[in-house]
This record gives sequence, structure tokens and C-alpha cells, in this order.
Amino acid sequence: MHVILLVLLVLPVAAAVACLRVPLPVARVVTSVSGVVSFALVLALVPSAAHGTVSYLRFLRVDALSVVFLLATGFLYGAVAVYSVGYLQTGPGQRPRDRYSRRFWIGLNVFAWAMLAAPMMSNLGLLWVAIEVTTVVSALLVAIEDTDGAAEAAWKYVLLGSAGLALALLATIFAYYAGARVLGQSYDLGFSQLLTAAPRLPHAPIELAFVLAVLGFGTKTGLVPVHTWLPDAHSEAPTPVSALLSGSLLAVSFYAILRYYQVAETALGSRFPRNVLLVFGVASLLLAMLYLFGQRDIKRLLAYSSVEHMGILAIGVSFGAPAALAGVLLHVLAHAAAKGNAFMGAGVLVRKLGSKRITSIRGGLDLLPWSGPLFLLALFALGAMPPFGLFRSEFEIVAGGLDSGNYAAAAILVVGVTAAFFGLAGSVTRVLMLPAAGAVQNRAEPSGWMVVPVVAGVLALLVLGLHPPAELTDLFGRAVILLDGRVS
Repeated sequence: MHVILLVLLVLPVAAAVACLRVPLPVARVVTSVSGVVSFALVLALVPSAAHGTVSYLRFLRVDALSVVFLLATGFLYGAVAVYSVGYLQTGPGQRPRDRYSRRFWIGLNVFAWAMLAAPMMSNLGLLWVAIEVTTVVSALLVAIEDTDGAAEAAWKYVLLGSAGLALALLATIFAYYAGARVLGQSYDLGFSQLLTAAPRLPHAPIELAFVLAVLGFGTKTGLVPVHTWLPDAHSEAPTPVSALLSGSLLAVSFYAILRYYQVAETALGSRFPRNVLLVFGVASLLLAMLYLFGQRDIKRLLAYSSVEHMGILAIGVSFGAPAALAGVLLHVLAHAAAKGNAFMGAGVLVRKLGSKRITSIRGGLDLLPWSGPLFLLALFALGAMPPFGLFRSEFEIVAGGLDSGNYAAAAILVVGVTAAFFGLAGSVTRVLMLPAAGAVQNRAEPSGWMVVPVVAGVLALLVLGLHPPAELTDLFGRAVILLDGRVS
């Protein structure tokens, strides 16, 4: 299994290097193969991670918690790579954008590499470095459209992301200081060492480290009040990048928070870290719920939906019950598939109708025989409608909240999710159901490549909602034990 870790770390980089030189048709194939193979490699890790830890070369380490987030990134990497083949196709009369396409393929592979690398890092220092790389690469991808709006969004993202990562670096320093008091100054911030020594760590620096980590990595996660970069970046980025930002990058940043949560819970007890996450989670859910009403840009609408779902994750972890933690892990995967589908569907609508403004998009179901219904299914999935995976995950989170006695927070979660669904549904219904202006013409998909990965996403959501495979259930069980502080 350790060889898989090395191949998973090298493959996207090799694909990016190949895209520097090979003809663009070959670059499309290389990236698509890299994405699909990367997901297959992550799937191969599931049985081993469900029963223990896989390590290699001191700096590579994955356990059940790592693999959950690798699955989200691996799936979206493969789906987005295939989708991008159609996304970058030029129609009749359009000028080819060879330079743009080459930069896109290189950036996409490097971005995916950084997000795959982060959960495989064996210590907090390397984890911070990997997430810093995601910031640099994703900012360049946000600005790749070379418009004033894209440049402004990328600049805002860099400023806020850098400030957040500065706080996260400070959290890393406090964690090192706490560990050095027990383990000596030569230790390397390894997870296993910190978790083993956690009961003996001084409380004050661990409390500071955890709060700073939630603020710092929470900036990349999109938690309120450090979320303000997210709607602009998601709106201005190319659609495949928006899908990766929302379904994968936010989740990987939340993974970093969970690593600090493990240490804080073992060192301080559960009350302090859970209360911190509850405050940030409720604020994120409620603010996003309000912003979902009256949005004018379809991609900004989906961006605020992402803030909502990151709040759900934080609330779920704050409940602490095994059912809620299992629901959080399932939610990570289901949200990746559903939000990836939603952004990819929105990208087809924008391509077909030439606008991101909700008031200008009409007749989606009439004009798009596949993407219209698939976009509607993505909306249902994001609204936690059965039988999709987000219904199952949110049901488990609420059940865990009730089991743990957090009745008020569970009630806020139910009300917030319901209201958010109505805000999302109001806009999307207009986009899909209202008749197109004039007679329906050219009822066809822009490209079949933009449909296939969305169909795969729907199938994944059905599997997660109806009957998750036994291997995945075992993986969740092991990850819940890790989050509950029972093993390191």
C-alpha cells in the first residue's frame, strides 16, 4: 500500500509536467487519465485505512480520516478532468485558446496534487505547507480568465487567504511550543507524537492553537466571518475550478481543523473545542441561509450554499456523538459529489445561455435534455432530499445532536437547512422551469463530455444515500474512533 501513496503523490505532478510540452489533445487525455487513476488509487487505500495507518518515507501517512478527504478530492479530480474536455472545446466561429487551455491543464493538475498531498502529510507543518500551495495555485486559476472581475476576486482571495494561513502558521507554532514542552525541541509536529503526548500538553497553548487553526484554516474552509473571499472567487473562476474549490478545497481545509480538533479534544477534553466549532458552525449556517435569498449570480448562489454546508460540518463535529461524526464524514463525500454536480450543471447553463445572471437564464429544462434534469437533481441533493447521500448524512448529524442532548443546536440545524433549501430552490426553479425567451431552439447539450461526469456524480449520491459499501462504512467507523480520541 505504501507504493500507492508515492504514486498518488507523483502522478498529478507528472501530468502537469507532461502538459507543458505535449499537444493539447494529448494534454486532455493525460489529465483525464491522471484524474481517473488517482481516484482508483484512493479507492485501493480504503481497505487498509479502515483497519490501520499506512505510512511511507516518514512524511507520508494516511489513516481512515485522511482517506475520507482523499476520496472527495480524487472523485472530483477525475470528474472535473473529464468535464473540462468539453468545457474547453470551442464552437464554430470561435478562436482557439491554446495558451489559456495549456495553462488551465497545468494548473488543474497542480491544484489537484496539492489537495491530494495535504491529507497525506504526516505532521502539522507539512500540512500547512500543502494548504499554502493550494492557495497559490487556486488563486492563479481564479485569475486565469483575465478579466477585471477575476483579477479582483483573485487579489481578494490572496489577501484573505494569506491572512488566514498566517493565523494557521501561528497555530502551528503554538502547537510546536506545546509539544516541545513534553517531547523536546527535536520533535517534528507529527500527528502520532502529538496525540500520544496530548494528555500531558499544557492547556493554554493548545487552546490558542485550536482557536487560531479554526480562524486560519477556517478562512479557506469558508466559515463565517472569514468567508468573504469565497463568493467572489467561486463566481469568477472557471466552472471546473469552482467545482474543485467548493467540493474539495473547502473540505481539505476543514480536514486541517479536524487534526487540531483531535489534539485539542485529547489534551483539553471535548467541551472547549466543540463549543468553538458550534459557534462558527451556527454563524456560518445562519448567514449563508440569509444570503441564499435574492442572489443574482448563479455561481455566487452555489458559493453561499457551500458556506452553509461547511457550517453543517462544524455543527456536526461539535455534537461529538458517533452518529453525528459518521454523518459529518458521509457529508464530506456527498457534498463533494452534489456541489461538483451543481457547479458543472451551472457551467452548462452559462455556456448555453451566455450569462451567469439568474434573471437572464431561463428554460434550462427545455434547452438541455440532460443537463437540465441533472442540475435539478443536484439541487434536490443539496437540499438533503431522499434518497441522496446528503439526506442520510444530515439525518445522522441531527440524530447525533439529539443523542448528545444538543436539542437547541439540532433545532437550529433543521430550521437553517430547510430555509436554505427554499432560498436555493427559489432561484433554481426560475432558471429551470420558466420558459425560455421565444421558441425553443437548438435543444442540445454543448458537449457530451460535460454530461458524463455529472451522471457519475448522481450515481455516487444514490450509492451514498441508499446503501454505502461495507468497506466505506468500515472506513467511517475507524475515522469516528479517531475523532473520538480513542486511538491515534
